[in-house]
Amino acid sequence: MRRIAKFFVVMAAMVATNGWAQGTAGQKSIVCHDDGTVTFNYKNDQAKSVMVDVQFAGRNEMKRDATGMWTVTLGPAAPDMYPYCFIVDGVSVMDPENPQYFPNEGFKNSLLEIPAKTGSLAHDIKKVPHGRVEYIHYYSKSLGATNNAIVYLPPSYTPTMGMGMGSTPKKYPVFYLISGTTDTEEVYYKVGRVNYILDNLLADKAAKEMIIVLPYGNPTKLKPTQPEGNGMPQTRFGGDVFSKDLINDLMPYIEKNYRTVNNADHRAIGGFSRGGNQALYIGLTNLDKFSYLCSYSSFTSTDIPNVYDNAADTNKKTHLFWLGVGTDDFLYGNARDYMEFLDQKGIRSVKEFTNDKYGHTWMNAKYFLSKTLPLLFNKKASEAAMKEGQPAPAKTGQEQQFTPGVMARLFPKPIISPEYTEQGITFRFKAPDAQKVELECEIMPQTMAMEKDSDGVWSVKMTDFLFETFKYCFVVDGTRVADPSNMFLSPDRGFKYSIADNPRSPFNFASQGEIEHGRVGYDMERQEAWYMSPMPATPSMPAFIQLIPGEGDTMESWFKIGGADAIADRLIADGKTRPCVITTGSMDFMQQGGPQMPGFKVHTLRADDFPTWSLRRRALVSLLLRIGKEPAPEFPAFGPGGGGFGGPGGGFGGPGMNNGF
Repeated sequence: MRRIAKFFVVMAAMVATNGWAQGTAGQKSIVCHDDGTVTFNYKNDQAKSVMVDVQFAGRNEMKRDATGMWTVTLGPAAPDMYPYCFIVDGVSVMDPENPQYFPNEGFKNSLLEIPAKTGSLAHDIKKVPHGRVEYIHYYSKSLGATNNAIVYLPPSYTPTMGMGMGSTPKKYPVFYLISGTTDTEEVYYKVGRVNYILDNLLADKAAKEMIIVLPYGNPTKLKPTQPEGNGMPQTRFGGDVFSKDLINDLMPYIEKNYRTVNNADHRAIGGFSRGGNQALYIGLTNLDKFSYLCSYSSFTSTDIPNVYDNAADTNKKTHLFWLGVGTDDFLYGNARDYMEFLDQKGIRSVKEFTNDKYGHTWMNAKYFLSKTLPLLFNKKASEAAMKEGQPAPAKTGQEQQFTPGVMARLFPKPIISPEYTEQGITFRFKAPDAQKVELECEIMPQTMAMEKDSDGVWSVKMTDFLFETFKYCFVVDGTRVADPSNMFLSPDRGFKYSIADNPRSPFNFASQGEIEHGRVGYDMERQEAWYMSPMPATPSMPAFIQLIPGEGDTMESWFKIGGADAIADRLIADGKTRPCVITTGSMDFMQQGGPQMPGFKVHTLRADDFPTWSLRRRALVSLLLRIGKEPAPEFPAFGPGGGGFGGPGGGFGGPGMNNGF
């Protein structure tokens, strides 16, 4: 009770002092020129030196101009998407004025997009029919906790609701696509742009329609109590948690909740870097489940029983075995050796090489996608590609090899931050040369000083507000920096704060146990998010809730910081509220044409009515509890073919959501 009282005292103080400091906006930080060069601008009056680190040019010094702006022009570079950051007095900082960022467990980079002067790129966002993207959560028995993934549904995927009697909903093949080491499940969506690449191919009738599932490749980081070595990337495959989860938990969830064709001819698996290793191992050890295998910048074990020594059977079961790598990739030597091993065993494969996409990069990952998506679930095209497969290039002895030393250099022992214990939350940040580091968070009216140890790691422990959810950052010699050890970023329009959300909180997915979860879909054109809760076997009228984002928020904010889906899932599972539809958009369309809903009512919460996300979450909990005490309106009849608001492969959604969930 004392902590709750103190919480509201702090909130009152914050309101009285007009809240906490925000980053300044208004400056255009990147300018792409017609000649392919790019000008980078960064405003920071406290900085003594600034560099920009961009994938096509490395690190380059920036100069302060007469206005105080740090600036440099680099290039030219080929049209593509490139990660970059600013190095401010030795500390890596995301571009505070760029809404596009690279989701990752560790490093924090912004994304630069150089458009093509003529023609178009495979990942361009074109005026074609777009599929939709849904964020899912499911209880994984293999993990012993709630796991998450992203699902892409093609433009033709329609819900069962409203289909006429006798209609047979179309079923789709599934491609399981895994990101690389330290990547989150969002990377193939936000950086790899797999959804837009496939949208464009489908519009050109150059690929088959399919569902794409993006798993999270390092799920042990999601557990409330993490194992020894917390934060280290997963490098073991086969009997590991990820492999078991994908086969025994994720696949059954997908096949229960989406309309899928469930046999090897209609399943593919692939991935980039570590994800390619995971994909090949899982695919080759489950050839009764997958017949299309794709490896992008990777390789896998050469010791898989009954696969390599039984080439005839393996070749018969694989419609496509596709391997791509850059000759300038640090994994090239290992990948080439694996290709040669397959050749020696008589196992057919398609091999593709690049030399102009900066090695082990997502430029290569996108390019490889554009090459393989047209081959998936197309036996004629994949067989033609396999017949044209060439042997591995001869070994020169100069190939780069991935060794334990390279592993240690690329993935040093991680800093654990934030670390949650019963005694408090410890925040850590490594900056050996910094003079002063402070913790800034939205629930505290003042910053907290951090102390440096002999290894150059600054730390501070917060003993209050252990189960509150809040945004925070480090202030390093006057410059705001997101926590590089925390993969949960606030999707703000400006500076991206980190999110502290105790995994032991009842409204954190990690601690919710084996309950049913709803799904969140994002409409990129309308910039709206839609959540559909789990529905009972006998449909009932859901509650309708509109959550209005605050100034500086995006359509993702109410879910990724506000936890609207996790809160609703928990309260529905506990029987404390009824099923609901939640959106950050408008529900006006509900009463415009079609069946009118007696008793239809929209409950609204405005983020700007509350100074912090902790208070916003409390307001949503209160609203859902109040709704749970109200009698539910009578469920409307939609006539023949009505499928209710939920159920496998069907559901409800707003305009622009491809006729709903």
